[in-house]
Amino acid sequence: MAGCRRIVAYFDGPGEGNTDEVLRLAKERAEELGVKDIVVASTRGETGVKAVKIFKGFNVVVVTHHTGFRKPGYQELTDENRRLIEENGGKVFTGTHAFMNVERAILKKLGTAYPTEIIAHTLRLFGEGMKVAVEIVAMAADAGLIPVDRDVISIAGTGRGADTAIVIRPANSKDLFDMTIREIIAKPRSR
Repeated sequence: MAGCRRIVAYFDGPGEGNTDEVLRLAKERAEELGVKDIVVASTRGETGVKAVKIFKGFNVVVVTHHTGFRKPGYQELTDENRRLIEENGGKVFTGTHAFMNVERAILKKLGTAYPTEIIAHTLRLFGEGMKVAVEIVAMAADAGLIPVDRDVISIAGTGRGADTAIVIRPANSKDLFDMTIREIIAKPRSR
């Protein structure tokens, strides 16, 4: 089987300054591969709004922090950005983080890590955006918002904005190890 050569975009550092280029590269690759499902991490919604405008006609799922991530009962996604995402055809998913919550509570309370926390830290070896990109795909698959039988593009970042994009074959969280990261489109070189 013949291989193909792809160029990966490596950014000098993480962060929101890479957002526009990540979205451009992800759209270019989606069109090349015929990928129609895009999963995007967005905390307050700015990246989600940019994504739904760039990926018009695609199935765009914007995954937010769960309510209570920063403080009890508080949702960081603004009402205005939710409205803009939905008006532009995007779907918003807010739910329990696949690599967090109950195990994080155990870690905080008992000071011991469990397998999900170890998986998250292992993915962070590639950068925070890589961990988030994998996590949001599992979350979107569990919610039934993306297919698990074809590739999707996942876009995430470190803190604010987007700095990582991958082509990934999804799986539900119960089948996490059936996921395949098929390509890295872009990522930062440093954490």
